[in-house]
Amino acid sequence: MKCIIKTEGFGDMVFELYPEHAPITVENFVKFVNSGFYNGLGWCRLSKDYVIQGGAINNDINTILETDDLCIKGEFKANGVENPVEHVRGAISMARTFESFDSARNQFFVVHKDAHKLDGNYAGFGQMIEGFEILDLLASQPTYGPETWHKPIDIPIIKEIKIL
Repeated sequence: MKCIIKTEGFGDMVFELYPEHAPITVENFVKFVNSGFYNGLGWCRLSKDYVIQGGAINNDINTILETDDLCIKGEFKANGVENPVEHVRGAISMARTFESFDSARNQFFVVHKDAHKLDGNYAGFGQMIEGFEILDLLASQPTYGPETWHKPIDIPIIKEIKIL
């Protein structure tokens, strides 16, 4: 299964999704994609050499996971689930709170540079196969800095995410 993330003014990134490694996570992501939830939201965190993050309500990373009833089980080793997806450049994974392994919902991130410290602690559910130059462009945009979780000064807008 593949998905394409189209970002206005930047271009497209294509991912292979891995339901065999993270079935709950992929099903949840596909549900949000098919509902059109992500269309028009932005990349709310652009942390060069680490991750870019999207899917936040009102493009505010701090709105992550406010509705517990929509949260899903974290599919990663620290939560008792074997998931071999590594957080290498181009991996797509679910964001969650630090406090709860089972707090992922709508926010996701793409790894800009290898971030193995996330392996076993976050639910990787796919890998980029096209669009690495778009990832680099997004990660290089100016931000307000670490005190804002690298909120971009001009938020790049996700025009559309589609399941292919």
